Formats: sequence, C-alpha cells, structure tokens
Amino acid sequence: MRRVSTIAVAGIATAALAFSVTACGSSSEEGSKDAGVGLAYDVGGRGDHSFNDSAAKGYDKALKDFDVKGKELTAKDGDTDADRYDKLASLAEAGYNPVVGVGYAWTPSLTKAAKKYKDTDFAIVDSVVDAKNVASLVSAEHEGSYLAGVAAGLKTKSNKVGFIGGTDSALIKKFAGGFQQGLKDTNPKASLDVQWVQVGSPKGFGMPDRGKDIAEGMLSNKVDVIFSAAGGSGAGAIEATAGKKGTWSIGVDGDQYYDKGLAQYKNAILTSMVKTVDGSVYDFIKSVVKDKKPESGVQTYDLKRGGVSLSYSGGFINDIKPKIEAAKKKIIDGQIKVQDTYKD
Repeated sequence: MRRVSTIAVAGIATAALAFSVTACGSSSEEGSKDAGVGLAYDVGGRGDHSFNDSAAKGYDKALKDFDVKGKELTAKDGDTDADRYDKLASLAEAGYNPVVGVGYAWTPSLTKAAKKYKDTDFAIVDSVVDAKNVASLVSAEHEGSYLAGVAAGLKTKSNKVGFIGGTDSALIKKFAGGFQQGLKDTNPKASLDVQWVQVGSPKGFGMPDRGKDIAEGMLSNKVDVIFSAAGGSGAGAIEATAGKKGTWSIGVDGDQYYDKGLAQYKNAILTSMVKTVDGSVYDFIKSVVKDKKPESGVQTYDLKRGGVSLSYSGGFINDIKPKIEAAKKKIIDGQIKVQDTYKD
C-alpha cells in the first residue's frame, strides 16, 4: 500500500509492556493480512483507568466503525525485549495488520519486528521508531502538563503541590517538566514535591497501592494538589485525595472524572491532562484499514492540534478558565516555550 509520511516534532513516551501470549512460529512468512488489528497494551492493560484505556477507546471505535476484528495482548512484569518481540511477531505471523504497541517499552522489540515484517504496518504510542512501516504516535505532554501546573498553582491553598511519576523516564520527566514550569510561572510561592513510584523500572505504572502510599505521604506534609503521570498507580493517588477533604488530584491521559472505575472518587479530581491517545490510535488504524494509505513517521499530537488539553469536567476549575485559556493561547502562539524535562 502507498504510505503517507508526516514528520513532525517528536516527543517520547509513557508506560511499559510485556505479554503473556507466545509467538506463533519462527517463519518470516507473514499470514494473510485480513486477520484484523493487533493491539499490545501496557502493564495493567484494559481497565487501568488511564493510558491503556485511552488506547482501547480508539481501538474499539475503529473496530466498530470499520467492521474489522482485533486481538489484544496485555503486558506483564518481567518480560525481556526478546519476549516482547515474540509477542509482536506472533501478531504479524498470524496476519494481524496493523499492529499497535502501546508504550515506550516496546521500542526495541518493535524496531526489530518492523525490520523483519516489512509488509506489516506498525505503530508505537509514546515513542519513536525510525522505519518506513512504523508510525510513531507522540504527544506534547509537556504542553498539556503546563496547563495542569497553572491550575494547580491557582487552586492550591497550602502552596504545596505534588507530582507522582510512574518512573523517572524521559517521557514522565516531560510531564513533570511542563507541570513544574506552569506551577512556577503561575504561583512562584508554591513548592513542588516530585516522587517516582519505581525508579528505573516501568513496573511503577501498575502499582496503585504504592501510588496511594506516596500520595498519603504528600498529603501528610500539607500538599493539597497532586498530579500523577503513573498509569494505574495514579488511581491510588486519586483514592488518597478523595479520602482527605480539601485536597485534589489531577488526572492524566483520559478524562478521569468520567472513568466509571473511579466514579466514587470523581469529586476529588480537579481536572485531567487529557492526551488523545484514543484519537491517534484510531487515526492510524483508519489510515491502514480504510484509507489504504498507512501513516508512517512521527505523528505529533500537540496543543495546537488538539492532541493534549485540560478538562473542565465537574466544573472545579471553571472559575480559572480564562487564565488557563490565556496560557494555552500563549503556548500555541509561541509566546511561552515549555520545557520538556524536569529540572531538579
């Protein structure tokens, strides 16, 4: 199929993957390309109330709209790059096309798979793989996180704000950096406590109990607004703030105010920094199965493109909307340059 390549500013990515399905064979011959769409989730899989669920939303919509079948794999802790490669290979061998890897931990294995299965169209979310048959679906997380920092700076009463990252990767530091700058620009008196669920390991995206413990520690130190970029671990932080009156959580990836699994905590969710992972996954699948012009290269979903945004669900930040929208305009117009990493 003819490919459409759009090269944009890149951003690198969120959450780890490993799977419980074995490879379907060692032959380099791919199956017929009508099996459907293959999707490989990050740790936590469908139902994590965050990153994976956003990808699932776009995947589900594509399967319904284009009347195609699909196969989902879910990550587990401990898989090596070789294990992950076997999972991608199993999808390609079985004829799934396209194949989407959700999260940066698939970078080495997807790079290898794309080289071997050149007739399969791949996409990776939150990372960049330089290959003709790969679309790298990245977001300007730092821009959306800046707006979250503006909201936190205006809503904190204690002038103590927290950030919880799933791990200390370049991607998660991108969230932290934008949040740090937005908070500082808006409220110079506010301090920021940054903590990682699991240093050096993507396991930190699937530890809600640990996320809750970290959040409770922050709350005991008078932090009253916590932004988590930690996948499923962030659900624990939301639970913690819901248990302490006068404190807030900021959601991530999807609009967590409307997440059914977090419904009992929704009144503690100040806002969410929404990434259109669903939109990017849907767009890519559409380009392959409907348009027959597979996307490739870096596809950047930034603030200008609507790829990141701040939600107003619940009405908790309606009173500061003019200031948030003013900051958004300055970023889009280039008046504010947002840092893309956390500065100690």
